[in-house]
Amino acid sequence: MSNESWQKTLFVALVLCLVFSVLVSGAAVVLRPIQEANVRLDVQRNLLLAAGLAEAGAPVAKVNELMGSVEAQIINLDSGEEMTGVDPESFNAVTAARKPDTSRALDSQEDIARIKRRADMAKVYLLKKDGQFNGVVLPVYGSGLYSTLYGFIALDSDLRTIRGLKFYEQGETAGLGAEVDNPRWLAKWPGKLALDETGQPLVDVIKGGVNPASPLIDYQVDAISGATMTSRGVSALLKYWLGPDGFGPYLARLKAQQMEAS
Repeated sequence: MSNESWQKTLFVALVLCLVFSVLVSGAAVVLRPIQEANVRLDVQRNLLLAAGLAEAGAPVAKVNELMGSVEAQIINLDSGEEMTGVDPESFNAVTAARKPDTSRALDSQEDIARIKRRADMAKVYLLKKDGQFNGVVLPVYGSGLYSTLYGFIALDSDLRTIRGLKFYEQGETAGLGAEVDNPRWLAKWPGKLALDETGQPLVDVIKGGVNPASPLIDYQVDAISGATMTSRGVSALLKYWLGPDGFGPYLARLKAQQMEAS
């Protein structure tokens, strides 16, 4: 065909499209395990950051070493019991929450975190030190202003004191709601109390700043300046996941187990 013919131009364009489609598809298949490994590594880093065990940007070898002191378990959220026969590595609570047979719909009154559905099971992470229980890390998520916030809250061995809070995925407004991932704001959380002595979640994010004279000061953290809705979202999702519809039953069982062991 002549180089000037439209048929040849179309033929070359189709061949190029086919070739590049194959290359892109092949690259996606080849790179998928690497991408999944990077996502898993990022989640592990943030888990360790919440627990106060690692610093930002910890190398892979250090992350792997520290994860050796973390035991993942799958639990039933309604009973708080550990589930056997479920692989913690392959379990994904967000995926499970989308399936009617592995989740339940939440009504408007109980859905304070605005997640619509909650999986029947969840993955928790027990922290060990010298083989002994040293705390727990719980995955939490809920709606902010423009996005769903995904993160971890770590509780000390008393199951009340916050060791740390870390969000690893969010899409809030830069400079405002996105400050949920600012180390300076996250530094306000360690040492605060998440629950009272009866297991009731009292943790709260206070607009305008915490009143030093408040009797609940130990449970309160300053809100993010200019990000009222995001701050409310953080407060709501923590109260939900630490409450009776979230990890409340599990924390009660874990506390009873630790009291028996001691």
